[in-house]
Amino acid sequence: MQRHSADVIREYGPFPGIECVHGVTFDGRSIWLATGETLTTLDPESGRTGRSVDAAATAGTAFDGQHLYQIAGKRIQRIDPETGDVLATIPSPSEADDSGLAWAEGTLWVGQYEGRKILQVDPRTGEVLRTLESDRMVTGVTWVDGELWHGTWESGESDVRRVDPHTGEVHQRLELPTDTGVSGLESDGADRFFCGGGPSGRLRAIRRPTRHA
Repeated sequence: MQRHSADVIREYGPFPGIECVHGVTFDGRSIWLATGETLTTLDPESGRTGRSVDAAATAGTAFDGQHLYQIAGKRIQRIDPETGDVLATIPSPSEADDSGLAWAEGTLWVGQYEGRKILQVDPRTGEVLRTLESDRMVTGVTWVDGELWHGTWESGESDVRRVDPHTGEVHQRLELPTDTGVSGLESDGADRFFCGGGPSGRLRAIRRPTRHA
């Protein structure tokens, strides 16, 4: 397994009116922050927040190319990003433990915090298709270039790790400074990961290493 110190390349926030950053996703242009009662856009270049839509948003967020998905307690909601309308819901795998959320391969990938798992979920029915075990509490989840990454946050320590999508084996770890938490996690599809900072109210961009780094 490869271990590196995370290269923090930018820090965003704190933001006016935002006390906590939970889930994070990226639509190719704007970052979306789950901030408790809203989903709020952030321009990754200027660092300015933009419009918001009302939504229960205290855990993971994902984008499928058209719609947002948001964990909302006992359910996962599919949301129109233009209006904030809830278009459909499926049962969440757990009632209170689901944390991160990602979209890949036509399915949702759900992190479970205290359960220390990542679940692949059918977005139409909520059926669990695959379960991966972790040895750390799981926060955000993201896919990029066929790689599955997830955040951890436990006992004041956080890292972002690349794992085998079939076995959960850890291949690479990016270790963040002590007391720098990772809540939501998302890739920009290139060389950056966006890491929600939980109750710090901040977002951090860290560099995604090349595959052979």
